[in-house]
Amino acid sequence: MRKLPEVQEAKELMNAGMDWSALKWLFEKPKVRETADRANGALDRLERSVKQRWSAEDKAAYKIVSAKPSGHGRHTERAVPESGALDQRILILEKVLEAHAAARRARADAEETFDEAERQMSTSLAREGCQKAIHSWELHEKAIRKAEAVAEEAHAQNGKSTATQ
Repeated sequence: MRKLPEVQEAKELMNAGMDWSALKWLFEKPKVRETADRANGALDRLERSVKQRWSAEDKAAYKIVSAKPSGHGRHTERAVPESGALDQRILILEKVLEAHAAARRARADAEETFDEAERQMSTSLAREGCQKAIHSWELHEKAIRKAEAVAEEAHAQNGKSTATQ
């Protein structure tokens, strides 16, 4: 996965923000929000782009997997018949879904922490929000790498199947 300049800029700003005074936070708050929104937008666009490269079968399976009630571990009820390869594919797509869900939860937690920091005018909460924001971006990048692996594996399998025909 290529490094996104918007995310790199946001991480640098958040790392710098961990040393800011309350007055500096007050003046820089709009820039922090704008920079974080740009980073989140860039990651969201990249995620959509990666998933567009998935095979039609993977897209359909992901849609089925993501429509199921969330839970931990393997789902017991399958909407598609299982086979060894298909079951493995479903497991991989479930891991992608879980990784994206973790990134979304981390993003929401960071945003809530920043909101609370603003309400309380707390620099310690703002610093915590910075750490949580960086963590959420790292989780989102990890989820995107998992999604890229799905696209790359499908592409490699398609190459094998056309070579054997």
